[in-house]
Amino acid sequence: MASTTRWLFGLTMGICLLTVITACSPLKMLNALTPDSTFDKTEGIAYGDDPRQKLDVYVPRHPLENAPVVVFFYGGSWNSGSRSDYSFVGEALASRGVVAVLADYRLYPQVRYPLFLEDGAKAVAWTHDHIHRFSGDPQRLYLMGHSSGAYNVAMLALDPGLLGAVGMSPHDLRGWIGLAGPYDFLPIQNPDVRPVFFWPDSPPQSQPINHVSRGAPPALLMASRDDDLVNPTRNTGGLARKLRQAGVPVQDFYFARTGHATLVATLSRPMRGLAPVLDEVSAFIRATPTQ
Repeated sequence: MASTTRWLFGLTMGICLLTVITACSPLKMLNALTPDSTFDKTEGIAYGDDPRQKLDVYVPRHPLENAPVVVFFYGGSWNSGSRSDYSFVGEALASRGVVAVLADYRLYPQVRYPLFLEDGAKAVAWTHDHIHRFSGDPQRLYLMGHSSGAYNVAMLALDPGLLGAVGMSPHDLRGWIGLAGPYDFLPIQNPDVRPVFFWPDSPPQSQPINHVSRGAPPALLMASRDDDLVNPTRNTGGLARKLRQAGVPVQDFYFARTGHATLVATLSRPMRGLAPVLDEVSAFIRATPTQ
């Protein structure tokens, strides 16, 4: 155990040093250390007319027929982020036989709540209608997100009106996966997030926890115990408790050796030893019954 801890510490410090030397972001460094031998990638597919309404599809190099599908949304406080920064997520899912869709969406100040959620719904609808061309099964469709991206997928899974606007329903989802998501955050403390949700008049219906109902899709929620940006007890723990009270299948896990940002980084090959996030995602997908 001690040698494993030393190895992980050395790897983490090495990545930090390389980041400083090369002036690359940590995400770009993780992508640079990610192999491309496990997937075939189709880039820049438009799911809408706006330049931000594009997605990439990662198909396992040797896909099974009717493979499960995960649509992933990244975080960034709804005001930053790019799908190209998360190639390591596409590789991670493809390496487990999952067709991965990584979608951009419009950000503040171009849009505010709920327009970025409308983008998410359109990306999910595109995936449902077209993923069979990439060996994916639209009947085995999952959503997954980190941080504000986890908020996005929670809203899409719990608020029927969002998918309903594109001719779908939360019942079309086999499940959803949230990593370090903010699900109950009023009143808003983060000054960068306040204008996104019209603070101080932020609508209560903007909170995923207020949309929980019986019959919602199964959920897998994961968080870092030491997350200092999104309180894991209030958000992940609170939502998990309310889902259980409604009779919705839910699993929640809390990891000790990660923080808010490094939780999603554990999907990358260099960081997987920090927490079994990818293993839990894979197990959740395998265990969730198909229709």
